[in-house]
Amino acid sequence: MKTIKLQSWDSQFLGKLKCLREVERSWLWKSLRLTAITAFIFWGSPAFISTITFGACLMMGVPLTAGRVLSALATFRMLQDPIFNLPDLLSVIAQAKVSADRITSYLQEEEVQQDAVEYVPPGGDERFDVEIESELVSSRSSSNVTLDGIDLRVKRGMRVAVCGTVGSGKSSLLSCILGEIHKLSGTVKVRGTKAYVPQCPWILTGSIRDNILFGKAYESERYERTVQACAMVKDFELFSCGDLTEIGERGINMSGGQKQRIQIARAVYQDADIYLLDDPFSAVDAHTGTHLFQDCLMGILRDKTIIYVTHQVEFLPAADVIVVMQNGKIAQTGKFDELMKQNVGFEALVGAHSQALELVHAVESSTQQTTSLLVADQEENSDPSRTSKPCQQQQRDPVGVGTDNQSGKLVQDEERETGSIGKEVYWSYLTAVKGGVLVPFIVLAQSSFQVLQIASNYWMAWACPPTSDSNEPAVGLGMDTILLVYTLLAAGSALCVLVRAILVTTVGLSTAEKLFTDMLHSVIRAPMQFFDSTPTGRILNRASTDQSVLDLEIGQRLGWCAFSIIQILGTIAVMSQVAWEVFVIFIPVTAVCIWYQQYYTPTARELARLSGIQLTPILHHFSESLAGAATIRAFGHGERFITGNLGLVDNYSRPWFHNVSAMEWLSFRLNVLSNFVFAFSLVLLVTLPEGIINPSIAGLAVTYGINLNVLQASVIWNICNAENKMISVERVLQYTNIKSEAPLVIEDRRPPPNWPSIGTICFKNLQIRYAEHLPSVLKNISCTFPGKRKIGVVGRTGSGKSTLTQAIFRMVEAREGSIIIDDIDISKIGLDDLRSRLSIIPQDPTMFEGTVRGNLDPLCQYTDFDVWEVFSTILLSHH
Repeated sequence: MKTIKLQSWDSQFLGKLKCLREVERSWLWKSLRLTAITAFIFWGSPAFISTITFGACLMMGVPLTAGRVLSALATFRMLQDPIFNLPDLLSVIAQAKVSADRITSYLQEEEVQQDAVEYVPPGGDERFDVEIESELVSSRSSSNVTLDGIDLRVKRGMRVAVCGTVGSGKSSLLSCILGEIHKLSGTVKVRGTKAYVPQCPWILTGSIRDNILFGKAYESERYERTVQACAMVKDFELFSCGDLTEIGERGINMSGGQKQRIQIARAVYQDADIYLLDDPFSAVDAHTGTHLFQDCLMGILRDKTIIYVTHQVEFLPAADVIVVMQNGKIAQTGKFDELMKQNVGFEALVGAHSQALELVHAVESSTQQTTSLLVADQEENSDPSRTSKPCQQQQRDPVGVGTDNQSGKLVQDEERETGSIGKEVYWSYLTAVKGGVLVPFIVLAQSSFQVLQIASNYWMAWACPPTSDSNEPAVGLGMDTILLVYTLLAAGSALCVLVRAILVTTVGLSTAEKLFTDMLHSVIRAPMQFFDSTPTGRILNRASTDQSVLDLEIGQRLGWCAFSIIQILGTIAVMSQVAWEVFVIFIPVTAVCIWYQQYYTPTARELARLSGIQLTPILHHFSESLAGAATIRAFGHGERFITGNLGLVDNYSRPWFHNVSAMEWLSFRLNVLSNFVFAFSLVLLVTLPEGIINPSIAGLAVTYGINLNVLQASVIWNICNAENKMISVERVLQYTNIKSEAPLVIEDRRPPPNWPSIGTICFKNLQIRYAEHLPSVLKNISCTFPGKRKIGVVGRTGSGKSTLTQAIFRMVEAREGSIIIDDIDISKIGLDDLRSRLSIIPQDPTMFEGTVRGNLDPLCQYTDFDVWEVFSTILLSHH
């Protein structure tokens, strides 16, 4: 997101996400459309089956008496619920098979070779800690050989420097020792424990101390010695909570040098036998790099076996052996002086470094005039007390998002609503599409279905002869006419089911699409502070799990609430026509059911909320573990992370287990009460004196009373289930109201098309802070950078260099003061107009999944010729 915002790609990537969502939506619509058709078939099947059954009886000459008709209708109604649930069962089976197939294909993927490295216990007479003989390896993603014919033996306590051009195989050599790449032939032996520092820093979310300890027990003396050797003392002084300051996801609130030193300190604290360091000095300044080399590699680790990759020539002479890599092979080995005399290739690397230094010295003289102009301009525009430096800052503060002054906590606990689901949540969902105008039509279609179904059953019970002795129908009509009327009523009810199913599917998916789009816009337009303090898992949880509930479930759940209520109202209407005395017991039992529901719902609701929150740590921990899998395996902490992940899964499963238990608790009590009502109703109808009610209508009442207990439990159950699912709507709505960045475009304040033409940047009393409760990171910065000049901004790690750059791009808004570029105050124009006119190479490189071509031109704005021209220029400059 930081790269997208810096490059002003918000709108383009938003469009890409919408296109991907559109593909998903098309498949969702196909799935839900089939579900609607299936619902129509199964909801209408009792009416169709009864019509066919009665028609067959008529054709075969079987007399249709009220008793036979009511027995058939009672049987069909008893089969109705299992038939209704059959589509859900088939859907669940299909989803389970798809999930099982996906997991199976994942488990069949290639794994790390277990025998790639032979681990030998330390000690004994063996002098070598690392032995590589005739190694031939290739990466998993390519059939090309990465390392060829590697022969290397490292004695205990040696310092081995690995150097070479980019892509020569330096990092692959370390991966070979770690067993991270595929071995084709040869042997690798390692004696003792390993510690690994990767080229790209891998930082865990948590405090700085937790990252350094990395599962080890805290020992104050060793910890302090480690911190001093890794030059972390001054950094701790800058943080309000010292080493207890929390690090954001991927070390988002740390500079590159701070992250590098944290992972070096992590390796040092492990007190391993062998240290593998992949370019450990690349992200730190020269002074800090020298401190790390002297106090860390040559100091606290002086007795350890160290293999370090480096491009810094100044760290090569101290190595016991220098290994020069070229095209995946070891081109040269030896000490610094020996390699310089061989005149083969090593001196070219050293010469290139010397030429770079000479070039820097050569341009120093040309920058003196620029410096004098800068100082002179600053003297004219600044207070006399600040004329000694062009850019002055009163106090150095750490770069990035600050943490809470009191607790050092950057990532706050995930927000969780309490109490019942607010009416505004239901209202927002129901009115998201066309103001909810289609919702009454859904209720009307279901009500019509219920009325027509009752009418068809009532018609058959009333019109058919009461006994087989009387072949004449009670209404004086022929059986053909009676069956025709029944068929028309049944067909009308089935048609209502079809209309209702299509409307529920359409409205449900459209509502889910609307809420997803709102959430997507809100997240994309959120300021960087939101992403710095929000773990990715929280966003992905809502965009995946919660959104899936919106896409596939919530519409059906709310529909079932309305349908079950309409069904039980219809049943009550039939029962009230025959045996109103049933309500003497039905009403108090219903009151008890409602009391159970009110007792159960708060518990189930909070358990569902807890379960939703507990899913986020699983996603976060899993993605974090995958990113650092090589480091975790190198330190031998695989089991610890697996155990931690399983513990998070248990934390997620625990609320669901209690939720299911609560469901069973409620279901058992509702079924007992419902069965009691049905038994009372049946006894009442049987014991009524003969002649008080029509036996046919009494039989119809019993037919409907059979399902009364199921319907009564179904209403309570559907209401509770829908409220639990509405939590997903609540969570998605939370992310549709995120405070947005400044507008992308302000029409009446758009800069000229050629702005900025010169590039003069003027800072006036600039103050920057990352949150309202935090102190300023940049304080009263007043200076001017002349246009068309190359300005160097230097300072110790954490001094505010990156913050100054972020301020120019308005990644962080100024608390006070202003930044003026070519006479335009950047705070007055739109973010897209600002960021699209500037360009930046960020400190942390970000690559998007896809091709190299796609990363060079993510927006596909240039031709292949233009891209190849730039790419060739870069390659030529590299060589």
